[in-house]
Amino acid sequence: MHTWSTDQVDPKDRFDYWREVRAKGLFGVTAELEADRRRDFFGEFSLRKLGDAGLVELRASPYRVERRTGDIADAASDSLCIYQQLGGGGWFGGARLDEFAVRDGMFATSYSDLPYRTVPLHDDGFHLRIIKVPVANIVPPGAELGELVPRPVQDETALRTLLESCFRDLIESSDAIAAAGTAPTVQALAHIALIERGIMRPKSRLAQQALRTAHLSLARRLIRRHLARAALSPTLIAGLLGISVRHLHILFEGTEMSFSETVTALRLEQSRRLLREQPRQTIAEVAFACGFESLATFYRLFNASESMTPGDYRAQTA
Repeated sequence: MHTWSTDQVDPKDRFDYWREVRAKGLFGVTAELEADRRRDFFGEFSLRKLGDAGLVELRASPYRVERRTGDIADAASDSLCIYQQLGGGGWFGGARLDEFAVRDGMFATSYSDLPYRTVPLHDDGFHLRIIKVPVANIVPPGAELGELVPRPVQDETALRTLLESCFRDLIESSDAIAAAGTAPTVQALAHIALIERGIMRPKSRLAQQALRTAHLSLARRLIRRHLARAALSPTLIAGLLGISVRHLHILFEGTEMSFSETVTALRLEQSRRLLREQPRQTIAEVAFACGFESLATFYRLFNASESMTPGDYRAQTA
């Protein structure tokens, strides 16, 4: 993880440094701001590698950004970009682009080497994440991204939820996993974005593989969300996903654990956390908060997993 902020630069030089070194050199864009506002400028970013892809989180006070043809010539990226707006909102426009605004939480996608202009909508400035995936790794034969101008992902589409789940998996992955084990999720994220933009056929082999990965990602998130429910079942999760129960079980067949094993593992993980962090909760309260249907079941499964009782675990980790 590489991080940087304008706090490392003298206030009078902050925007000039950001414009010439960070905006042009790192992001390949032209940055502009009125001279009388430059001394108060603040910007920070982090850059994290996800295999061949990169994850950038950027926060900055307001300024104008433009990716011009000269910027593209000087710093071609040839990447698919998936953006997530984290604060305020942003306006996008350009010669080939229908103007649009993105609000907090929205996603947008684009090809990196096309011109655009953007400014924040509010005084709180920019706050966004961008995952950039090299085109060579994800574009199917015959596909072209030359017309993939920036465009928001529509909230009402089911693909938006799948894209968000994969995006969050990458955000939440540890550095060790990010270095070695994120390639399938990065590819699924990129292909979901291409399906949403009409570049990839939903019935193609690559698209179906991406949809399986994304559905599995979302299934695990839904399991976590409903973990406290003793009635958590394949029927519940399949219904929330909009797939059949058989399809749900097939998703888990290619993983190390079945659906029921996944539920148990997550409940035990949650119980260990509560035993460590909530000393005032009784063992029974921990068990039922994690969705175990009985205290006896909890003790049996916990013993099998940890080779000790929940009480001994709590005492050992206190």
